[in-house]
Amino acid sequence: MKFSDCQTAPSPRRVRMFIAEKGAQIPTVQVDLRNGEQLTPAFRKLNPRCTVPVLELDDGVCLNDTLAICHYLESRFPTPNLMGEDAREQALVMNWHEQILTEGFMAGGEALRNFSKGFKDRALTGAVGYAQIPELAERGRQRLEVFMDVLDARLADHSWVAIDRFTLADIGAFVCTDFASWVKLPVMERWPNIRRWFEAIAQRPSASV
Repeated sequence: MKFSDCQTAPSPRRVRMFIAEKGAQIPTVQVDLRNGEQLTPAFRKLNPRCTVPVLELDDGVCLNDTLAICHYLESRFPTPNLMGEDAREQALVMNWHEQILTEGFMAGGEALRNFSKGFKDRALTGAVGYAQIPELAERGRQRLEVFMDVLDARLADHSWVAIDRFTLADIGAFVCTDFASWVKLPVMERWPNIRRWFEAIAQRPSASV
């Protein structure tokens, strides 16, 4: 296997943390998103979507979706379990994963990519360049605030996001919470339950990979 990563991007960080929690050793290649390496012909052959992460399997098949990659790695490295041990746990982890993605990451991405000069004509990830729409930046930030309200309420009476132990859902929410600082959202000051949970995860070795 080979993992295509970008140290500064949130989506591959989720996979990096997942790999670290598994204790797996997977050769890794850094992709320079800042200078558009993901748009080069060589990378397009690997992933026509022009995004990271990518996990290239031993048979040459490439997975370019974070959830698909984690699902594959969960099967290859079943311990520790990070995606649920039975149907109920798996459903809860996937349910929260989807909410974190659509209400958290997508909102944060909408906010960042529509106001940062570094994303001029790159308002969406992928092979096609899209113009920024400044009005979407504020909407994205508002959506992210709503998601943080939801997450904080969940963590008011739960130690972990999805089930009674650390899972993929916690990885996703942790990276999303960290990502919120990119749009100057003061998460640690405004949401105390998130702060407690975040600080606990920050002590795990995987948080620093």
